[in-house]
Formats: sequence, structure tokens, C-alpha cells
Amino acid sequence: MHDDNQIFVPPSFMAVFTDARGRLTEKADAVRARYELCEDLACHLVEQAQTLYHVQAPSEAEILLRIHAGLSSPGAGTSPAEASWVVQRLAELLQWRCPELPPLPPNEA
Repeated sequence: MHDDNQIFVPPSFMAVFTDARGRLTEKADAVRARYELCEDLACHLVEQAQTLYHVQAPSEAEILLRIHAGLSSPGAGTSPAEASWVVQRLAELLQWRCPELPPLPPNEA
């Protein structure tokens, strides 16, 4: 994304909106807006994930899988590909190992 906006969208997120030929499937402004939303969501989930870890004491992987299931559910506001990105980013922010996430539906891969 090379325009006047100073928000850097990382390649890992760009891949969510890139087709097999490497072209964006959405307008750059829309991708940037979705990135901002997903990045904010991952940052906001840090505290919740840490609380779950200390209160319920399930494994880090279980917490991340539960969050992924919630973000992937209908009406959550994120696509399955975005949900996977958010959980991977959340794991990175927490410095936790990200578990293997369920595969994306064929139209999302």
C-alpha cells in the first residue's frame, strides 16, 4: 500500500485480502480499515487472554482456540481469515505459541 496514509499494513494481513495472483481483492482503504480493526482487536484481547490464563488455568493453546472459535462464529464481525490473523497476532503479542488453527473454508483460503 503506497499512498499518503502512514499506517503500515503488514504482509501477513495483506495476504488475507490477496488473490492467487497477488492482487488485492478489496480496495486499499478497505484493507487498511480492516487491518486497523483486527490489530485493535488483537491488542484488546491481550488482557482478556491473560486473565483467562490466570483465572481458569487452561492452556495457552486452549485459550487461543476458544478465542478463534468466537471470532470465527457468524455475527462476530470478522471473516474466518481475519479471525485466524487476529489469533496469530494475539499469540505474538502474548509471546505464546500459536496452536494449529482450523483450516479456512475453500472460499477463504
